Amino acid sequence: MLTNLQQQPADALLALIKLHNADPRADKIDLGVGVYRTGQGDTPVFTAVKAAEKRLVETQDSKAYLGPEGDMGFVTALMPHVFGREDPTTQGILQAGRIEGMQTPGGTGSLRLALAMVKKAQVRRVWMGVPSWPNHAQICADLGLELKTFNHATPEGAADIAALRAAVAEAGEGDAFLLHGCCHNPTGIDYTDAHWDEIAGLFAGNKVLPVLDLAYQGLGAGMDEDAYGVRRVLAAVPEALVAYSCDKNFGLYRDRTGALYVMMADAAQLPAAMSNAHALARANWSQPPDHGAAAARIVLEDKALTAQWLDELDTMRERMRQVRARLAAAGKTGGVDLTPLGGQNGLFSIIPFTPEQVQAMRERHGIYFAGSGRINVAGLTVGNIDRFIAAVADVTG
Repeated sequence: MLTNLQQQPADALLALIKLHNADPRADKIDLGVGVYRTGQGDTPVFTAVKAAEKRLVETQDSKAYLGPEGDMGFVTALMPHVFGREDPTTQGILQAGRIEGMQTPGGTGSLRLALAMVKKAQVRRVWMGVPSWPNHAQICADLGLELKTFNHATPEGAADIAALRAAVAEAGEGDAFLLHGCCHNPTGIDYTDAHWDEIAGLFAGNKVLPVLDLAYQGLGAGMDEDAYGVRRVLAAVPEALVAYSCDKNFGLYRDRTGALYVMMADAAQLPAAMSNAHALARANWSQPPDHGAAAARIVLEDKALTAQWLDELDTMRERMRQVRARLAAAGKTGGVDLTPLGGQNGLFSIIPFTPEQVQAMRERHGIYFAGSGRINVAGLTVGNIDRFIAAVADVTG
């Protein structure tokens, strides 16, 4: 019966990795894989995480199951950073006990669980701005959820709030909206604070369910700044889902560390909602991997390690800001303008290359990135950024 399975297209990013690895040129550049890199091109383990892992090895006395909810100490310790310790926007919600969470296998696991809950809650239609992270649409399709799209960005490179406004007006009661909280993947174009204020009002006036994907908190403008939109929306609506990833801001990529938070109109409604989340998790992965969450919990529960982690995160964010500033300073380069990249956030941006230009960047210059023109700006360093800019001028001029 397994012969009934049809060949599926290769994952584009995995194919890109293979192409880059097979390129013999010593000066090749990888701008495809979505991981942070230092100025030397490395993706190191956070010093704070290393210290936490050392402590974990020395003190952990069991590998027994934790249950489908995972490490609740981690889930609880993360909440002040997501929802704010003293943020008046969310304090009433937290004090009322209207938010509860659980650990998930990375941000992807969190999104999968959130959208499975959406389906079980009898939502059939999900709205999403495009372009978006490809797995968003793939998860919706796998769950049998109808996906409706609207433009995320204008041709001028700003977030298209008018398109979102029109989508909310068209949406039916009980539809869900999937939005990136910050550091939009793949464009790097975020809604402004003023936009989020309006979005919160739009959602408050319509019976739609927000699903907020917060995968890059701290990599944009700062921990509190990057959570502004999530907190504003939560303050305006009765219920919402927040999918969270620690893969990027803790560097825990391969340890698959994430969390799902559920907000209900009344704390008394949370047990029923969380029982569904636990049951869905049990059927999908039984329980999440422990190591990454345990290490993150140790960091979050220790003031000195928390300060060290936040300092490391500041360094990451500043390096990406410097890369973006250098690209923006190049201005009009060949046939494209790199100036907008300076005002974008996070790891990713899209440069409007044609498919032929993407291929030319690979063949003539050994520079690899997605066919959409999405680049990982953290792949650029002091040693290669000028060569990248020159290559852009060469293939687009």
